[in-house]
Amino acid sequence: MTKDLTHGPITKTLLLFAIPMILGNLLQQLYNVADTLIVGQFLGPDALAAVGSSYTLMTFLTSILLGLCMGSGAVFSIKQGEKDEAGLKESILHSFIMIAILSVVLNITVFLFVDPILHFLKVPESIYAMMRSYLWIIFYGITATFFYNFFASLLRAIGNSVTPLIFLGVCAVLNIILDLLFVIQFKWGVAGAAAATVIAQYVSGLGLFAYTILFFPEFRFSIRKVPLKKQVFSEIARFSSLTCLQQSVMNLGILMVQGLVNSFGPSVMAAFAAAVKIDSFAYMPVQDFGNAFSTFTAQNFGAKKTERIRSGIKSAVYCSIAFCFLISLCVFLFARPLMLVFVKPSQTAILSVGIQYLRIEGSFYFGIGCLFLLYGFYRAVERPGMSVVLTVISLGTRVLLAYLLSSIPAIGVIGIWWSVPIGWILADLAGFGYMFWMRKREPFNLRITF
Repeated sequence: MTKDLTHGPITKTLLLFAIPMILGNLLQQLYNVADTLIVGQFLGPDALAAVGSSYTLMTFLTSILLGLCMGSGAVFSIKQGEKDEAGLKESILHSFIMIAILSVVLNITVFLFVDPILHFLKVPESIYAMMRSYLWIIFYGITATFFYNFFASLLRAIGNSVTPLIFLGVCAVLNIILDLLFVIQFKWGVAGAAAATVIAQYVSGLGLFAYTILFFPEFRFSIRKVPLKKQVFSEIARFSSLTCLQQSVMNLGILMVQGLVNSFGPSVMAAFAAAVKIDSFAYMPVQDFGNAFSTFTAQNFGAKKTERIRSGIKSAVYCSIAFCFLISLCVFLFARPLMLVFVKPSQTAILSVGIQYLRIEGSFYFGIGCLFLLYGFYRAVERPGMSVVLTVISLGTRVLLAYLLSSIPAIGVIGIWWSVPIGWILADLAGFGYMFWMRKREPFNLRITF
């Protein structure tokens, strides 16, 4: 089930590799959405606000692990492209040890500082207890998140994007069943929604770990057989730390915006919680396409096929923009029906804010689509620091403008919504500008004509 991305028709190869990743993350979003939908419909707007705000926080926390795994995945892909089996095995061992230790530290830290975090986010007293209850349970899923993302990154690095999809499919169905059982049947409230998610996460994480060990014996490692080496740790840390920083900065900016949104009260919080789920669902495919493009680029970078990388960039940009145009049109036209999935028609204030958000953000998905491609490209060609720069431009603009514009009474909360696409577009201009600037430099010599 593995695939060599250094051969074959570029567009077809990219799409066939990306589609399982896209479907997999749509399923992952599905079991996140299951919490929001069931909570919003059966527990009310306050519970929806609590779960939605918790999701933003958890996205930030898990982005640390996701960034580390994505950075390691870039190393794995390069080693795969180089056909360096010994180097690949060494990288897997060192990366697993490093990220496992950090996941334990992260898990302990969030349990110790849950209350200061909630105060930092300016969580209203009316939903504080519910949000704390939800988070206290959901934090137990951090280890499961590590297992899934690590082994998913490993399998994708060697060209297997189907198996992670299968495990997520099982996980999504299980999460929905448990949500219905715990929330509706057992009346456990937001705690039941959290428990359903955590159980589903462990099924996918430990299941994927067991599958990898069972069906890929070449990846079984032993410290006695593969001794730890400082230089390998350094290589993994160089990639992973910068990718982790990029993911963390991105989600820290979102978290800061969440704190600003919270200051506008529960109605805006509930609207934002529902709209962000729709937003994430809408552009998730281009995010995964960017990750698939990163694996494609890394394998070809390892194989020193620069011409194939050049052609891949053009193909990826065209595909991403075409998809974003279609999704933007759908979100703009169907913003109200989409919001009604999460909130009741009688909740007019929440509906109005959510529709406004979706129509502004949804008109500019091409910006985030290109940005995900740039992230993936720079990570794959050993310039992860540039991904951090683009993230700082995008999120820095977003946070600065959000606080600045929303403080103007005539603009208010709409200023938060407009700050997002402005940040995307500025980062795109910087990313493509840098790419053209370096087009004559080795090892890429990228002479790209769009």
